[in-house]
Amino acid sequence: MQTLSIEQETNPWEAQAARFDFAAKKLNLDQGIWKVLRYPSREIIVHIPVTMDDGSIEVFTGYRVQHSIARGPAKGGIRYSPDVSLDEVRALASWMTWKCAVVNIPFGGAKGGVICNPKKMSQGELERVTRRYTAELIEFIGPEKDVPAPDMNTNEQTMAWIMDTYSMHMRQTVTSVVTGKPVNIGGSRGRTEATGRGVSVVCDEALKHLGIAVDGCRVIIQGFGNVGSNSAKLLQRKGYTIIGIAEWDGGLYNAKGIDIPALIEHRKNAGTINGFREAEAIDSAELLTRECEILIPAATENVITSRNADKIRCRILCEGANGPTTTVADEILGDKRVFIIPDILANAGGVTTSYFEWVQDRMGYFWTEAEVNQRLDSIMSESFRDVIAYAENHRVNNRIAAYMLAIDRVAYTTKQRGIYA
Repeated sequence: MQTLSIEQETNPWEAQAARFDFAAKKLNLDQGIWKVLRYPSREIIVHIPVTMDDGSIEVFTGYRVQHSIARGPAKGGIRYSPDVSLDEVRALASWMTWKCAVVNIPFGGAKGGVICNPKKMSQGELERVTRRYTAELIEFIGPEKDVPAPDMNTNEQTMAWIMDTYSMHMRQTVTSVVTGKPVNIGGSRGRTEATGRGVSVVCDEALKHLGIAVDGCRVIIQGFGNVGSNSAKLLQRKGYTIIGIAEWDGGLYNAKGIDIPALIEHRKNAGTINGFREAEAIDSAELLTRECEILIPAATENVITSRNADKIRCRILCEGANGPTTTVADEILGDKRVFIIPDILANAGGVTTSYFEWVQDRMGYFWTEAEVNQRLDSIMSESFRDVIAYAENHRVNNRIAAYMLAIDRVAYTTKQRGIYA
């Protein structure tokens, strides 16, 4: 694989490009198609003037990158963070293309973001940012063009504002313009738990594949937001032992297992996992290196790097977050024979159920939560088996196999459609 400098190692676009190039080379991908798929098809930068609560005007920078629409409308979340960058959004958009292709749903990839600090903004300010951002993108998004969803620091309320703003411009209610909405305005049952549920399903499949029993299987989870907390809750119900939870402001460890529902209730009341009496406090960075069967990074990018990969002591690394492992760390973990369930497979439960929401909105008929979960479980299990078969047939690791499978599917469609000129 292409060698990256220390500076490049944590650049998500460089990391994605290196993995893409390696997988494309393994596939003997046609050079022309290689060029088409390596770069986003469209990058949009908007500058959003917003009247703040104190009467001042602030201008925020927003991005929307559409990587591919070969297999269907672009699909991807919108994040609000001071750290949003064009390179990050590019990488996340391309990951969405590969993620949708791995689970074989008819979407391409996109991602969006606004540079802001939502923790320092009122609800009114966030609504005004969201509505103006949506208005700036109005000609580029839509049920047949690009379907946004929640991501870091955005939620179902954000999606409701986007849906309403788009609908006002269209002069009709268009619920299918976004996913991750409240259920009463076209959201899907099962959507909140979907990413965590997908994580739990691929963990089940990995244990079967490796011949490891659920009983006594120790799990450490980094991040206790939507993905981390739901993964923990669902895995514990299945009999896994959650021995550690790491957050940005501290971690918890209990070798006998942490009561996840009790921790969720504590976090709800205290606003933090710190102070939970049924587990000992531990440094989050140290917790990642504790021995366990499964380690689930479920927060942000670049958590496992060349600085700590050699200290990781898990049998299975299941990537609930996007891009938590750098390419340099990948090689170190490969030497340690860690079984990696890559992000474009492991956390695809969210976009799969987003697809279900889009389908339900478009036909005006909604499924029960049991139906949603059954369909999700089936797709995640089948996709896991597809990736493992690809890895064994091509003698590559799971991550490169997932990329190869995804690139192969997108390239095939691109060739079928041809290049319009």
